[in-house]
Amino acid sequence: IRVVPPDKHLVPFWGSGAYFDLESPGDREMYSRIQLTKNHLTKSGTERFREYVRTKMEEIKMAKDKKMVEAITSMEEDFAQWYTDVVKKADLIDYTSVKGCMAIKPAGYAIWENIQHELDRRFKETGVENVYMPMLIPESLLQKEKDHVEGFAPEVAWVTHGGLEPLQERLCIRPTSETLFCDFYAKEIQSHRDLPKVYNQWCSVMRWEKTTRPFLRSREFLWQEGHTAHATAEEAEERTIQMLNLYADFCEQVLAIPVIKGRKTDKEKFAGAEATYTIESLMHDGKALQSGTSHNFGDGFAKAFGIQYTDKENKLQYVHQTSWGMTTRMIGALIMVHGDDSGLKLPPRIAPVQAVIIPIQQRKEGVLEKAAELEAALKAAGIRVKTDATDKSPGFKFAEQEMRGIPVRIECGPKDIEANQAVVARRDTGEKIVVALPELAEKVTEILNTIQNDMLERARTHRDAHTYTATTYEEFVKTINEKPGFIKAMWCGDQACEDKIKEDTAATSRCIPFNQEHLADTCVCCGKPATKMVYWGRAY
Repeated sequence: IRVVPPDKHLVPFWGSGAYFDLESPGDREMYSRIQLTKNHLTKSGTERFREYVRTKMEEIKMAKDKKMVEAITSMEEDFAQWYTDVVKKADLIDYTSVKGCMAIKPAGYAIWENIQHELDRRFKETGVENVYMPMLIPESLLQKEKDHVEGFAPEVAWVTHGGLEPLQERLCIRPTSETLFCDFYAKEIQSHRDLPKVYNQWCSVMRWEKTTRPFLRSREFLWQEGHTAHATAEEAEERTIQMLNLYADFCEQVLAIPVIKGRKTDKEKFAGAEATYTIESLMHDGKALQSGTSHNFGDGFAKAFGIQYTDKENKLQYVHQTSWGMTTRMIGALIMVHGDDSGLKLPPRIAPVQAVIIPIQQRKEGVLEKAAELEAALKAAGIRVKTDATDKSPGFKFAEQEMRGIPVRIECGPKDIEANQAVVARRDTGEKIVVALPELAEKVTEILNTIQNDMLERARTHRDAHTYTATTYEEFVKTINEKPGFIKAMWCGDQACEDKIKEDTAATSRCIPFNQEHLADTCVCCGKPATKMVYWGRAY
């Protein structure tokens, strides 16, 4: 229907102020149907027909308004394009003139702020304190730990000039801050009384990635990096596992993303670490995503940087260190675990807006006032809510709410107000629930909790349904090529088998899970005696 001046092929639609485009098959069919109905209904009275017209016009307009929110590519058709469409059309990011770097827009940054808030609270409950280190690292400092510098050298961006003058020593833009914290701790720690040091910083880092994708892999990204120093190896290992468990609980309880906890193989561990522990999640397309890591450095960095303390017997000892981090890639994980063809789908505990009130026929007396009243009641109940009182049509607002992933939509118009009720729609299932207005705050709180739990269980069901086992190499290759997901298989511990699997299938070891299973006596690759069960998969 065109609300434009009539043309030779446009037919005015009686009483509506709009026009049918008779060159459009859809308009032509609708025009014919309504004309037939008109002939029937006019026999019973003009007023009945006008009421029918108004109803039909509203239905048609809402259907067309839904299409006004740009369609996104189906995830089954092209998952990579679907992901790009969602991050753009949900207004999370935009591209910039700096290649490989993104502008995080308010809707995207609000999610990161909630991640920060939830993690920071948990950190501080375990005794973590926040600090901030410089973003520039002298080359000589980076060179102190051999394995570390070799691991990051290909990704480092260098500053060579200060103003117009060349620098005497190159400075790298931090790809991570181990060396800065070690240099700091070497001066800060003298006695056993100075330990432990349990510090964290929120910052951005830069890694010169060749291939980038919003949130998942960008040259500059936001993260937190914790760096701790301890008197004993046991204390360091305890902190390493404690932070891994904290990440796992956060992912499951807040992001509604189920994870596998385990240890990385030596091939996959962090450069310079004695041991790296990880949480691994499975995306909707069957690829794995490393979602958080916790590293035990032992005393390797301490020896390289001279971080020593005098113990209670007045003897010099090296400290034992840990490092742990989580990044903005978790926003990408939220999209790929929970999203659908209508856009983003946010778990309530991380959603910046948990509920949106959409007034129906908002120009009518009392509708906006009632919406404001409901908003105040929901806010008082601790719900993050807003009212969409823009002049967009309800259909457009519904589609926009779906695209942005707001967990709950509340519809309220004149008839609802008269009946003292509202319609609550769930973003995750599309279910609509009629709720009495006096019970709205209580009921919405209950629905949000149900959505949170259901989203986690849905993601867990998807992960478990796409987790397979293989006991022979032929079975492994066939499964990885035909069934995207995790593969559980036995491993002998030899890196040569890891290398062969990666070369043949592009799959990598994701982790050696803490919860071990005995699937076979021999390695899935070489047939030699197996020592560990490993999760394998193709990954982002």
